[in-house]
Order: sequence, then C-alpha cells, then structure tokens
Amino acid sequence: MAQFPDLPRELRSTQVMLRFGVRMIILVVFAAFASTGFARSLVALLWMSTIMSAVIGAIRREPPFDTVLNHWDETAAYAALCALASGLSQTVLS
Repeated sequence: MAQFPDLPRELRSTQVMLRFGVRMIILVVFAAFASTGFARSLVALLWMSTIMSAVIGAIRREPPFDTVLNHWDETAAYAALCALASGLSQTVLS
C-alpha cells in the first residue's frame, strides 16, 4: 500500500487570507441577489460565517492565538464585519 507523506495541518497565513477573500466575495454576491435586501442579508450571512468558522476552529482544535492565521482569526474578522454592517444598516435605515 502506498504511504502518503504527512500533510501539514496548518495553512500558511496567505492561504487563509485568500480563503477569507474568496468567501467574502461569495457572501457579497449572495447578499446582492437576496430578496430581503443587501444589508440584512449580508449581516445574516456574516453571522452564519462567524458561527461556521468558530465551529470549524473548535473541531480542528486550532489554537486561538497562534503565530499563523487560522479559523479563529476568520471568526474575529467575520464578527467584526457583522457588527460593522449591522451598525451601518441600522444607521442608514433609521
């Protein structure tokens, strides 16, 4: 049977930033075509992404304050963007 080389468990920070950027593009596209409005949809999608990243980080047992970027850093970024989008949408809509 063929032996597979040990694959690294952690991604480099550039790969994590690229993954975050691609996911943000996908979230913005889905929010743009939502029937409930862009701001509300973006907030909901960012909130779901925050939860998803936290769950994946916990399942993979990634350390929260590591030297390389991981799912916990994405969780913080999604949460910050969710709070910003929520605050801006409430300011604009009221």
